[in-house]
Amino acid sequence: MPSCARSASAHISPSAHYTGYVWYRHQLSEPAFATAFGRFAHAALTPLAWGVRKIAGLDIERILLQRHLLIDARLHAAIEHGGVRQVVEIACGLSPRGRRFCQRYPQLRYLEADLPAMAARKRLLLHGEGWLDARHRVRDVDILAEQGELSLAALFAELDPREPVLVITEGLVNYFPLAPLEGFWTRLAEQLARFPQATYLTELYPDLREHPRYRQLRWGIDVVGRLTRGGYWLHYRDAAAISAAFQRCGFAQVAVLDPDQVDVELPSLPIPSMLRVIEAQVR
Repeated sequence: MPSCARSASAHISPSAHYTGYVWYRHQLSEPAFATAFGRFAHAALTPLAWGVRKIAGLDIERILLQRHLLIDARLHAAIEHGGVRQVVEIACGLSPRGRRFCQRYPQLRYLEADLPAMAARKRLLLHGEGWLDARHRVRDVDILAEQGELSLAALFAELDPREPVLVITEGLVNYFPLAPLEGFWTRLAEQLARFPQATYLTELYPDLREHPRYRQLRWGIDVVGRLTRGGYWLHYRDAAAISAAFQRCGFAQVAVLDPDQVDVELPSLPIPSMLRVIEAQVR
């Protein structure tokens, strides 16, 4: 397993504290999800975020809200119209989504998963608030593990293979180089093929070189990479390249959603969004 990818996986959790506080600030989560470190990081990075916004047009907080709310909208649709009753959120961090959706849909089973240290923290948080139960659980996983107790196979063995499933990763894929990322997607597609209906929701930021603010955005994205103490890769040039990649990894149907072109109320940006939300199915 590439050491650079393994190192990258260790740097995702600190950003979970920052995003956890963003969700709380915008009334998308309860106080338990807002950690002291997240509050500190948000305050410390506010001047830098202002500079990135002014120079590059990259409004980090609004982009985070765009991706979170658009994924939420697609999950709502899958539950209400697609018959989804079990959800897996990988790299869950301090996402409040499981709590919110379990409150709204009493028939839903929600399995959260992350690297062992982050999963332990999330499990303790949910247990301390009395939210952890048979419907809402947390498990350890390492998306780079090809076998063993941290593998995707071990995680998906806990689900009912007779029912549809929806899998979410948010704030994950651009932290990884292409080869380990596509390896993860291939293993994920293999697991999802066991279910009668399976959907994968994720977001990524493609390398949109035709974007009118491309050079400034690249600078802003490089800043984000340095803040997370790892790389931040822009994968693929356009929607066609994204679709082709997912199909190579085993997904038969791929929709590439542009926040500027969806019928969902989202925070607006002063420039065209680089964010894309992917909705992929294995059949």
